[in-house]
Amino acid sequence: MRSETATFAAGCFWGVEAEFRALPGVTRTEVGYSGGDVESPTYERVCRGRTGHAEAVRVEFDPDAISYEDLLSRFWSIHNPTTRNRQGWDLGSQYRSAIFTNGDSQHVAALASRDARQAQTRREIVTEIEPAGRFWAAEDYHQRYLEKQGRASCATTVNAA
Repeated sequence: MRSETATFAAGCFWGVEAEFRALPGVTRTEVGYSGGDVESPTYERVCRGRTGHAEAVRVEFDPDAISYEDLLSRFWSIHNPTTRNRQGWDLGSQYRSAIFTNGDSQHVAALASRDARQAQTRREIVTEIEPAGRFWAAEDYHQRYLEKQGRASCATTVNAA
């Protein structure tokens, strides 16, 4: 089995993780922090909005079973990419919409996907698309959080745009 990695930020990482984990072809998910400039961020520091990190989900997938484009399609459908630093009731840069790309092919695919999605909506898409930097895994209690709580999704997951 081949494996590739994709990283997405679309609001609170608990619901985002559950959405991607449910997809056939996704072999592993991990919640954490991306896009910031502070070493070893913690949940408490990220929530204060002073690290520059977004709550993100690293998705490992088998490209023979699910394409990166399919992951992008799910990404757009599970959050509102037209609200800056906000998803539902969650406010702050840690809840921003972002795609952290691994390599040129993912970057090109993400841009094309954003442009196609933009053509379908009147509001401006504010999703950041940038090369993946260091991914910091979140604390253990955040991993598969909704599953541990016996919940299938977050009440605050918003599907708009």
